[in-house]
Amino acid sequence: MMRLREISFIITLVFFMYKPSSAQEIYTLQKALQVAKANNPLLNTQQLNIGISEADIVTAKLRPNPNLNNQTLVLTRPASYPNNTDWYNAQNRQVWWQLTKVIQLPSQRQAKIDLAQKSTVLSQKAFGETERNVLQDVALKWLDVWTARKQLDILQIAKTNTDSLVSINKIRLGKEVITSTDLTRTALLANQYALQLKSNEQIYRNELSNLKFMLGTQDNIDIDTKDDFTFVFSTKLDSLLQQALSNRSDIQAYKASIQVAESNIKLQKSLATPQPTLGMIYNPQNTVPYLGFFGAIDLPFFSRNQGEIKKSHLQKQQAEKGLQATQTLIQTELSTAYNTYQTQKQNIEQFKDLLSKSESILSSVKYSYLHGGTTIVDYLEAQRSWLDTQQQYYDTLQQYRQSFIKLLYASGLINQMAQ
Repeated sequence: MMRLREISFIITLVFFMYKPSSAQEIYTLQKALQVAKANNPLLNTQQLNIGISEADIVTAKLRPNPNLNNQTLVLTRPASYPNNTDWYNAQNRQVWWQLTKVIQLPSQRQAKIDLAQKSTVLSQKAFGETERNVLQDVALKWLDVWTARKQLDILQIAKTNTDSLVSINKIRLGKEVITSTDLTRTALLANQYALQLKSNEQIYRNELSNLKFMLGTQDNIDIDTKDDFTFVFSTKLDSLLQQALSNRSDIQAYKASIQVAESNIKLQKSLATPQPTLGMIYNPQNTVPYLGFFGAIDLPFFSRNQGEIKKSHLQKQQAEKGLQATQTLIQTELSTAYNTYQTQKQNIEQFKDLLSKSESILSSVKYSYLHGGTTIVDYLEAQRSWLDTQQQYYDTLQQYRQSFIKLLYASGLINQMAQ
């Protein structure tokens, strides 16, 4: 029995010692955008504006409440009381009951509802523009993590190669094939790579933490370094421009703003007509009941809502000018983004040949050095040149992918990528 307990304890201990930690979630660029669309803290906050606007529709549909008014007058001079009565007796009291209601004109009510509905559409379009900007930030941050990871990988390769050479040179020094200077120089470069590697690891962790916040997750995450940014879209400038001018979220927001302004003009004009107040009066006076009717209406001699009507027209003009300015801005932004994308695409194609050449040179110099055909200085220089070429390549690749993201942003297609 004691033996069985010991075995059970050991099994339990081993289970907890080797229990796997929570798996990391791997994010492609598109998956990161999809998760950010659902969980980004800023988007979750701004999305509530849509619900707030929808509540305004409910308010616009409500009708004015009736108003109940009571006035009670009591005779205060006892000498005037009828015989055998007190102050609270109905014969010494006059009561006024008035029930009234503002009569909202049908045109005014409908204009309020229409304005609230158009404002809700505007909130939705404005949220789409916020989403477009947030998605660009998420995409660029994902790219920062990808670049940091790639820089870390190539630095790790360089350090591994140098560490391997240090081990080889220690053996060669023991055989007196090389001098201690060769070993020292190799070890020095290995130590430099170790320091750079430590610094780059921290940069990578920092960028990953920033991405986690933008994704709105606390889980362990990593990015898919093999993601090739596959997203099919037209590469013709005219098609992209037509897409942007028709569907980009800021264009949609300005069009919605114009519709809101038009609805507001109708509302403000309708409010220039006074709303009548009608009701009934029940007025018992010293036990004598009276029944009457109540009616009131503003006389529009001075105020006919002139200021709000004028402001509503100016707001429409402002929205129309904003739309025109945005259309011009889109043409500039898209043309710039498209040309940059094409340039970076050409650069990355030309850089691939340099990569293969640097690999070939490093292999050739390493072979020559190990066989005594060249010096350690030549080898270390070839190693540094290889690393520089690799880093420049990934810098160029980062710029290419940045131009890709900015082209999607300028055309408005980045919202579709998060679908």
